[in-house]
Amino acid sequence: MGLVLFFAFTASSFAADTLAQPSHTFLSPLGPIAEHQRDHFFRVIAWTSIAILPVFLFTPIILIRYRRSARATYRPHSAYNPKLEVFIWGVPIVIVIALAAQLWTATHRLDPYKPLPGDPVCVQAVGLDWKWLFIFPNEGIATVGELVVPVGRPVAMELTTDTVMQSFRISALAGQIYAMPGMRTALHFKASEEGETRGENTQYNGDGFPEQRFPVRAVPKADWLDWVQAVRESDLSLTDATYARIGIRGDLSTTGKAIGSETDGPIHLSAPSPDLFGRIMARYHTGAALDPSHQPGSDTYDPERSQLPEEPMVMHGAGAAGCGPMEHADHG
Repeated sequence: MGLVLFFAFTASSFAADTLAQPSHTFLSPLGPIAEHQRDHFFRVIAWTSIAILPVFLFTPIILIRYRRSARATYRPHSAYNPKLEVFIWGVPIVIVIALAAQLWTATHRLDPYKPLPGDPVCVQAVGLDWKWLFIFPNEGIATVGELVVPVGRPVAMELTTDTVMQSFRISALAGQIYAMPGMRTALHFKASEEGETRGENTQYNGDGFPEQRFPVRAVPKADWLDWVQAVRESDLSLTDATYARIGIRGDLSTTGKAIGSETDGPIHLSAPSPDLFGRIMARYHTGAALDPSHQPGSDTYDPERSQLPEEPMVMHGAGAAGCGPMEHADHG
């Protein structure tokens, strides 16, 4: 019964995922990282099915043979069968060894901190209640609630959060990775074809959690450059004061009203401070407790009082290629 419920839940999850997302999903990947993850997932299913499928196959056979048929031989004193023992223990051992080998290989192959070959696009993602801020430091632009990447070019992403812990996932491009206050995690992926999918926060963080989703578009290089130029011409710029208002708890509509945006959709911002990401992390490394009125997401948060440190948190160690120097490997 438990296995039936498991497969039913898995099937319903895939169906909901496929119906809810545009164009590309985990089962229809948009890039090579997600393709490897999908293939690994199906390999795991294939190996575990060796142990699971016989249960569904032989359960009705055993019930019919030993409860409804007189042909079965009654052996009340049978206690040991060498061939059966080898089968019962040997098959699971082989499955576990195969799964362990595949998991070891996939873990190293799909290391989210491992840069991909090529000239990467740097994206710094900051989780807030209930939206994601994306900073493109090399292009001098930022967006809220939308991520656009060029086809064929790797993306080197750094992630942190200025509120509670969050979980970043774009199932058609890359796996899940956590973002935590004062810390930086990394994620590398690449879109191999043009298309659209959805990103989301999968870590519950309050009433607006279901709305913390954003469109992800992979576009040709020429279209991406046009998009970057259009965002640069936005009337809104990402200053400290603007960022403080973006930190107000709310969805895109609430955030847009707070910063004077004329649209309820994704917000485009120009001229972000080049060290804004590091200063956001530095907020949690001053050696003193953070005043709740300065903490985005807090019930007493006041954007007029909230201030970021003047100096960024500089980290070194294994960083996201193309996103600047990294210091303090313990936070990397």
